[in-house]
Amino acid sequence: MTRIDAKFAELKAANKKAFVSYIMAGDPDFATSLEIVKGLPDAGVDIIELGLPFTDPMADGETIQLAGQRALDGGMTLNRTLELASEFRKGDDTTPIVLMGYYNPIYSHGVDKFLIDAKAAGIDGLIVVDLPPEEDSELCIPAQAAGLNFIRLATPTTDDVRLPKVLQNTSGFVYYVSITGITGAAEAEATNVGPEVARIKAATDIPVIVGFGINTPEKSQAIASISDGAVVGSAIVSKIANGDSVADVLAFVKTLSDGAHRA
Repeated sequence: MTRIDAKFAELKAANKKAFVSYIMAGDPDFATSLEIVKGLPDAGVDIIELGLPFTDPMADGETIQLAGQRALDGGMTLNRTLELASEFRKGDDTTPIVLMGYYNPIYSHGVDKFLIDAKAAGIDGLIVVDLPPEEDSELCIPAQAAGLNFIRLATPTTDDVRLPKVLQNTSGFVYYVSITGITGAAEAEATNVGPEVARIKAATDIPVIVGFGINTPEKSQAIASISDGAVVGSAIVSKIANGDSVADVLAFVKTLSDGAHRA
């Protein structure tokens, strides 16, 4: 059982929904990013998504793109991202970390070496946006053999023919992308998302978490109420981009987690 599996078992026993937050590693700099990540569990975050900076983030809107560029400009690399996770793990051995990004940095690092290094750093799961199920032998299957969850994205265009393929090697949770398009492009609506989540849940026992387009406590609560939890990324990253203090960023995160936990 991974930390992700344990967390969902704990939440289910407490009859609570999950709150997942996304933070770009190294934004606006290594030290500030680490301070924010360290504060996320006390702000009510159940699972941390740690963004891996990349030069060509095709699924991301301007907010996340700029965060990645700030991190890269500050010298952030895959190795530094894993170092950040390792530093976090010195004080927290229970909160799951999902590394979210693109395949190129992992491929360049070498898959076998990456899996060893990621596991050693305390990474629990991977979301690799540009690796479809047809490429499972590249990373998904080796990752799961190494004890890491491989989390797949389902979208509004994932029809009943495609869904079984998406689910076949997914573990940890399914990340349902609530809108068609890039991050931060539109707002999620529970009335639209609910039937899609129900369709996915009918096909799998894995928790279904919803992300993209969630930016207020009310939205977090509404989305969590029709799923197993909510993910917020761009709204948090925007606070960091605005230069908000670490305390203010974490206070905002707390309002979002409180929303999800009220569902």
